[in-house]
Amino acid sequence: MTSTAERPQGARPLSGSSLPGNAGCNEEFPEFCLHDHSAGTHHHHSTAGSHTSTSSPASTTPTTPTTAEYSSPCAEKTPPVSRDRTSSGASSTTTAYSPSPRTRRDKKELQAQRLQRSGSSNLALARKESTAKKNRFRSATGSSPADALAAVEPPHDQGLTRMAFAEQQKWITVQQKTFTKWMNTKLEARQLEVKDLVADLSDGVLLIHLLECLSNDTLGRYASKPKLRVQRFENANTALDFIKGRGIQMTNIGAEDVVDGNRKIILGLIWTLILRFTISDINEEGMTAKEGLLLWCQRKTACYDEVEVRDFSGSWNDGLAFCALLDIHRPDLIDYDALDKSDHRGNMQMAFDIAHKEIGIPKLLDVEDVCDVAKPDERSLMTYIAYWFHAFSQMEKVENAGRRVEKFVNNMAGAWEMQSAYERRMRELLRQIKEQIEKWQQATFQGTYADAKAQANEFAAFKRGRKREWVAEKSELATLLGNIKTKLGTYRLRPYDPPPELSLETMEREWSGLSKTEMTRAQLINETIRDIKNALRKSFADKANDFAMALNTMQLAISGLDGDVEDQLHHVRKLSDNLPPLDKYLETIAAVDAKCQEANIEENDFTTYTYDELVYEHGLVKSSVQKKLAFLDNQMVARNMTNLTPIQLEEFESVFRHFDRDDTNSLQELEFSAALASLGLVFSEDEMHDYFMDTSKGRDHVTFEQFIRFMVDVTEDQNTAEQVFQSFREVADGKPYVTEMDLRHSLVPDEVIDKLIEIIPPHSGPDTAEDRGMPQYDYIAFMDKLISDEKEAGTTIPSNVLQERTNRVSMLPPKDPKLNGNH
Repeated sequence: MTSTAERPQGARPLSGSSLPGNAGCNEEFPEFCLHDHSAGTHHHHSTAGSHTSTSSPASTTPTTPTTAEYSSPCAEKTPPVSRDRTSSGASSTTTAYSPSPRTRRDKKELQAQRLQRSGSSNLALARKESTAKKNRFRSATGSSPADALAAVEPPHDQGLTRMAFAEQQKWITVQQKTFTKWMNTKLEARQLEVKDLVADLSDGVLLIHLLECLSNDTLGRYASKPKLRVQRFENANTALDFIKGRGIQMTNIGAEDVVDGNRKIILGLIWTLILRFTISDINEEGMTAKEGLLLWCQRKTACYDEVEVRDFSGSWNDGLAFCALLDIHRPDLIDYDALDKSDHRGNMQMAFDIAHKEIGIPKLLDVEDVCDVAKPDERSLMTYIAYWFHAFSQMEKVENAGRRVEKFVNNMAGAWEMQSAYERRMRELLRQIKEQIEKWQQATFQGTYADAKAQANEFAAFKRGRKREWVAEKSELATLLGNIKTKLGTYRLRPYDPPPELSLETMEREWSGLSKTEMTRAQLINETIRDIKNALRKSFADKANDFAMALNTMQLAISGLDGDVEDQLHHVRKLSDNLPPLDKYLETIAAVDAKCQEANIEENDFTTYTYDELVYEHGLVKSSVQKKLAFLDNQMVARNMTNLTPIQLEEFESVFRHFDRDDTNSLQELEFSAALASLGLVFSEDEMHDYFMDTSKGRDHVTFEQFIRFMVDVTEDQNTAEQVFQSFREVADGKPYVTEMDLRHSLVPDEVIDKLIEIIPPHSGPDTAEDRGMPQYDYIAFMDKLISDEKEAGTTIPSNVLQERTNRVSMLPPKDPKLNGNH
């Protein structure tokens, strides 16, 4: 075994365990030492607490650590990892992951970027490799070949005997769980599963299956279903003999240890198999398996500032080392820079999940086996990390093989590639030329300018693009053929003659045919476009002339109307019925005009009309018909309104016409309100809405007749309770009372004011500041009394008026306890 001083720099020295079953020579428990002390090939030196072993130079058989070695050896007690470090930001649940959206980067470029950010990594890595080379030289000159595997054995450390029993048991539990998963990955091909490592191996059957899977060999006949103890012993001996036959030295282990379920011995046996069949073939720069695996991890993670791999124990607690290995090999699966470096459990769980699902590395360890302990079990970690090594090494082998194949193909391409390229490109060019000629010969026109112009644009694009590409390709092919002949002549090889159908002569014939077809195609397109433009001019002219004649006829009919109003109204309504067909015909003219615009037709010798002129004249005729029809309708209404003076009727009609902006002979609600305001009739918003709904009979507009009837109702003196109530309200300016000053401002005669003061009761409710000190009269109570006396006659105050009075009362200031309604 190599001494502590001979290990690579940065790798923590590993101490042996004095527990029973440890592979290191322990004088306190000599019965568990698997080396032959009597042969004189193993010596103990207890200087400085280290343990050094030397093997006989004559020994050439490679050896492995003993089967009894199971515990996780450590050289020194490192300070316990703080709870913040092991569980900061960690979640108790499994961390979900998804592959990074980044594209897969080149590994060399990625490593260069990492090294640029970590300037000190290069120097540290150089020191590690320098120390490793010294160790390899010493191992080659002072150790036997058996030491290559024995290097994984920890040196002796008496201090480990005082290790807490609970921590020992934890390591043993983790080892058993990890080794069980390792065995299941190997037995998966035979659909076998180990549940209890100690119990399931006691009959030797699963152990034989495991050895056959590992060695790809058969162990011969054995008892597949042993029931007797002697059969189990035979199976165990068969397995142990096979192991020894493979050159693996084992002492102090027998079939009874396997059959009787000696857990320590069985764990050591499985560890020996892991070393031989999983770890021992790891070789970095000729180093031992363990040192080579550690150096591989250090090299791959050297460019990550947060990662420092010193050993197979505490260096892996935070999960960043696993994430770094993933990032350096498969940057498309993980974004290392985006990781939360304090989330140790989350990072490790992510790395385990990605490695298992995307790369196929089995989950031999659980997160708590590494994160939740200060010193994870070294053997379990080495077993698991060895899977990572093999997975990524195989990946690199495949990539290297691909690069070698690529280099071979590139070097051997030569003249053959040039010949293949010539034939392929010539065949493709001839095919495209033939397809283009057939396409032009079969092309048809749809008779529209859009189709003809599209084909003209396509033809122009062909001449600017594809034809120029073909000209360049034709020239390059001729040059390529000359280069092929020259290159073959340089190497004195048989000259190359392309097939007749791919010769330059065939190309010239096809090119000549293409040129003739191209000229014919250009003439056909130009002729088609000229014919379509002339057809569009004639179509627009015919329709425009007919439409203009119809408009002139209607205009003359309107201006020539005479006679009785009813007769004129009848004729105008007939003319109005002819407007919808004209609208549809104008749409047809618009469609033809759009086609003319699309065809860029700016002149038309077949007509003097343009579409804009027709739209304008059509609008004049339509407006004349509507205005004439509205005028006659209003005249019929005015003739029936005998209670209005001609002056009033003229005023109302002019106001109605002014606010009828859209010439529909009706007013919307806002237009109705504005018309009344222009006549001096102003109402509140709610009142105006009520008047509009009553006048329009619930519709969204008021006709001229409805407007005139409303004005008659408003201006006529009807002496109804509603009208009188409304008059009192207007005199009082909406207040619930009226003052003598309000009556005088309304120009009510003095004798009438005196009479009203006598009969209207005083107001006792709240009042306004400007009316305080004046007598106030409650006209609401006065009208209520009159109305109650006339209920039998059916006279009532409208509900909307009473509601408005209530609203105005509620708007007055609150009643002051010092004031009353008579103040």
